[in-house]
Amino acid sequence: MFKALLTIIQRDLLVAFRRRAELMNPILFYAIVVTLFPLGVSPDKNFLSQLAPGVVWVAALLAALISMESIFRQDFDDGSIEQLYLSQHPPMVLIFGKVVAHWLITGLPMLIVIPVMALLLFIPNQAIPTLFITILLGTPILSLIGAIGVALTAGLRGGGVLLWLLVLPLYIPVLIFASGAVSASIDGLATSGHLAMLGVGLILALILAPLAISASLKISMS
Repeated sequence: MFKALLTIIQRDLLVAFRRRAELMNPILFYAIVVTLFPLGVSPDKNFLSQLAPGVVWVAALLAALISMESIFRQDFDDGSIEQLYLSQHPPMVLIFGKVVAHWLITGLPMLIVIPVMALLLFIPNQAIPTLFITILLGTPILSLIGAIGVALTAGLRGGGVLLWLLVLPLYIPVLIFASGAVSASIDGLATSGHLAMLGVGLILALILAPLAISASLKISMS
């Protein structure tokens, strides 16, 4: 089972690297939004440092969302999803592997560019570890929740708008707790409460999302 999980992850990563233009879209969008914000609003150091948590997380949320359809859409169209359900392995394990691959493509690059984003937005050094932790905890939740929406709309033509309407309300708690943790760290306040809520959200998403995704894909294929 573990070998099958790794095979799915490897396969999706290989497919993504063969489409380098699509692969770069989320991280480029993330970097462009964060880079242009100081130019469009104000270069004032204090002003930017106060708005930085919201800017970083809104950009991360949108970057994850624009890449979300790549999880299942093409596999649904070419029949690969049906093959997952015909496999001898539990479909939830294979589906989870596809979500992990999506996070490696979208969430992991965000972790790598955190120092650059912090420099551009004048985030204090003491808040950078908190920002790193929120991205580490929050972006997997975005991938797992988004995958549910993609699974529900995979069989619909032009389901992108519906996907945004389904997923965005569920993203709001992640945005609130993640940006709140970074803001509290910038102000020198405790962040344990915000991070604990993100941790609980990640645990619940890891347990419940594969079940919901599997059921949603069955509905879309019926």
